[in-house]
Amino acid sequence: MMSFNGLVLAAVVYVAFLFIVAALAERQARRGKGDWLRMPLVYTLSLSIYCTAWTFYGAVGYAARSGLEYVTIYLGPSLVMIGWWLVLRRLVRIGRAQRITSIADLISSRFGKSTTLGMIVTFMAIIASTPYIALQLQSVVLSFQVFAQAGGQNWGSGELGRAAILVSTGLAIFTILFGTRHVDANERQHGVVIAIAIEAVVKLVALLAVGIFVVWGLSDGPAATLAAIEASPVADWTQSGTRWAALIFLSAASFLCLPRMFQVLVVENADERHLKTASWAFPFYLVLMSLFVVPIAVTGLQVMPPGSNPDLFVLTVPLAEGQTGLAILSFLGGFSSATSMVIVSTIALSTMVSNHVVLPVWMRSQTQGRAVISGDVRSVVKITRRLSIAGILALGFLYYHLSGGGAALAAIGLISFSGVVQVLPALLGGIFWRGATRTGAILGLVSGSVLWLWTLFLPSFGPDAVLSAQVLTDGPYGIGWLRPEALFGIGGIDPVLHGLLWSLLVNTSLFFLGSVLSFPAPLERLQGAQFVNIFEGPGGERTWTRSAATAEDLLIMSQRILGPREAQAIFQAEAAAQQKTGFLPDVSPAFLVALERELSGSVGAATAHAMIGQLTEGVSVTVDDLFALADETAQILEYSGQLEAKSRQQEETARALRDANAKLMALSVQKDAFLSQISHELRTPMTSIRSFSDILMQPDLSDEDSQRMARIISTESQRLTRLLDDLLDLAVLEHGQVNLKTDTGVLSDLLDQAVASAGGAGDDLIIRRDRKAEQIVLTTDLDRLGQVFINLIANARKYCDAAQPRLTIKVWQSQHGTILDFIDNGSGIAPADAQVIFEKFSRLTDAARAGGAGLGLAICREIMTRLGGEIMYLPGQGGAAFRVSLPAQVAIAAQ
Repeated sequence: MMSFNGLVLAAVVYVAFLFIVAALAERQARRGKGDWLRMPLVYTLSLSIYCTAWTFYGAVGYAARSGLEYVTIYLGPSLVMIGWWLVLRRLVRIGRAQRITSIADLISSRFGKSTTLGMIVTFMAIIASTPYIALQLQSVVLSFQVFAQAGGQNWGSGELGRAAILVSTGLAIFTILFGTRHVDANERQHGVVIAIAIEAVVKLVALLAVGIFVVWGLSDGPAATLAAIEASPVADWTQSGTRWAALIFLSAASFLCLPRMFQVLVVENADERHLKTASWAFPFYLVLMSLFVVPIAVTGLQVMPPGSNPDLFVLTVPLAEGQTGLAILSFLGGFSSATSMVIVSTIALSTMVSNHVVLPVWMRSQTQGRAVISGDVRSVVKITRRLSIAGILALGFLYYHLSGGGAALAAIGLISFSGVVQVLPALLGGIFWRGATRTGAILGLVSGSVLWLWTLFLPSFGPDAVLSAQVLTDGPYGIGWLRPEALFGIGGIDPVLHGLLWSLLVNTSLFFLGSVLSFPAPLERLQGAQFVNIFEGPGGERTWTRSAATAEDLLIMSQRILGPREAQAIFQAEAAAQQKTGFLPDVSPAFLVALERELSGSVGAATAHAMIGQLTEGVSVTVDDLFALADETAQILEYSGQLEAKSRQQEETARALRDANAKLMALSVQKDAFLSQISHELRTPMTSIRSFSDILMQPDLSDEDSQRMARIISTESQRLTRLLDDLLDLAVLEHGQVNLKTDTGVLSDLLDQAVASAGGAGDDLIIRRDRKAEQIVLTTDLDRLGQVFINLIANARKYCDAAQPRLTIKVWQSQHGTILDFIDNGSGIAPADAQVIFEKFSRLTDAARAGGAGLGLAICREIMTRLGGEIMYLPGQGGAAFRVSLPAQVAIAAQ
């Protein structure tokens, strides 16, 4: 029996092997010697990422629980591949013609290069893929747990969690190393693809080996195995025809819409003709993967103890029979199934995040007048993709941790499939229907995604996890027709079918209605025509057969577009590759294709193609070229309109900035005054304390003078302490480090204490109150609230310039809480000063008159923020007026 550490070592060696193979493949591709990387067999094997741990482990468990229903998961993709000419060929042709990088890119490009649509598809894909990634992590962790238990170790939740973290980290590192080496949209991931192809062979060999052992090692051959199947409950046909049809549709649709499948089907396709090979080879691969599923399930039910997890029969049956080597091979097969899915999914999703979320936001955030440098963009893309890969895997781990695994993840494969197929109406409508519009696509995607989230995703966490058990059974607020599993009062349907039916029905309906009732923009019409009529033009990448231009002509044109240095570097590198001693290369078809790709990055694919065509062939631009040029012209016009709108926005922003600058200037003046005042406030008491301390040390000082000096020192020390307390108090409040102490008291009593602490009412300040209105019970930090009241009363005493100062305290209750207004009868605060009075640098009067350091209102604002309330200045009240608002939950009318 191999030790658990030995198993970990085997996994590390296996990953290192994949790492080396991927690195060699990348090197071969860069040197132009990787023709074998573009073989149809490699492309076909890369499609095996459809077979994840859910199919490697879960298909056996699926068969043990539901009989032959597991076959639906294989039938859907097989039907799509057999009918490849209907949809797949169109997608691949569009992908190559439009240089598509992801499914979000395809939908965004089809509907007028819509950034909004790209973001919606990206976020939806991440949400739908996250639980599926969690399922892969769980499968790897459980497989480790099986071997740990076989070695005598009893893993708990802590060990499982640590294992999940290590697996997530390792996958993130591998994917970052080989998934973000290049950021060119046309650069294919040769290293990752060849690693996935190898993993496809490993998991197939592993599953076949376990199946052969079960049929010929534990049974007496196929006849005995068939007899055992016939006698097993697995053979009982209890499946609903409706559910079968729905699951076949769901698996076929998800095969087209899964980000990882779109990545290998479309983005990584090097030759459209590879689809012909894959159309029969991949279904054959699926047949081999499913060949021994039922025998393994039946044998596992016979030989394993009752209650054993059928999802792990592929591992536990060989281990139970002492076949350690076979169990390790099976472990590597399951490990390959999980890791290949996670690697390609995170690459596809990170590409979508960088291209459709981060880059648009980053480009808009660039300051006006700053040139966008290609190096800047590449750096942003590379960093974004690496962070996205780590973040997506972290989300997968978080879902695994929150759901707790087990029952919550049992059907997550179908739930994830139901989420990703929400893009199907927009996808198929976009490539077959010219009338489809951006409005319809957005309406359909958003509505379908919301219904999927409500009916399938949120309930997948289990009762009382995200949705309470009461909501699941009775609906939100007792509204039964909104129950997640019985929407609109239609219950008794399988939950997966129920959620899939409603989400796709509403999605498709709104997509159609939104498209019919809206009118496409010019760019949408042009893109729609190119997508729908993709076969009317030349397919694949344009190749050049003859040239009427010289290398000098091409260099002059390239220098005008790319700049002298970059253009000359391209030509010099090609000359060196052709072993030319001069500076200029021969104008070969391969060089023209490479030059067109470089130019398209600056002026667009259509413009680059037309310019090279004019120089090299000396013929007029074709109708297709003009149509593509019109596409780019429409984009320029659209961007011009956007620039005009942004110009207007910038004018408004400039006005706001001028107002903000005026405020900042005022604050700067206040800051200087504050620093000067603080310096004065600190020096004055310190000077007094030092001077009178020196006097106290004189030997001939009388007792009366000594007491007087001591009182002065005490007074100045208290003054200094108050200042330091205010500064420290403000710092604590601003950094959120204050601990609130909740007490209960009556507002009237709190105001009495505040009036007394602030010097009381008297001739120097008359205070008017309505004690009946103040009979309100408060539950809050009474000390802090009292500090606010004291400050406001003290400010009225200091700053009110009326002949007979008077402060009125009004209290009343609103639907949002309790309101207190402190209004004096002075001249008030100037409008320009009212904007900065709550700033900590604010000081509006002479220090000699008011005293203090001007921190009071800043402290009051921070206190009210921490208490959940608000303090504001009220203009137009005849004097200085401040309003204190207390939230309703802390203020109750006294009985």
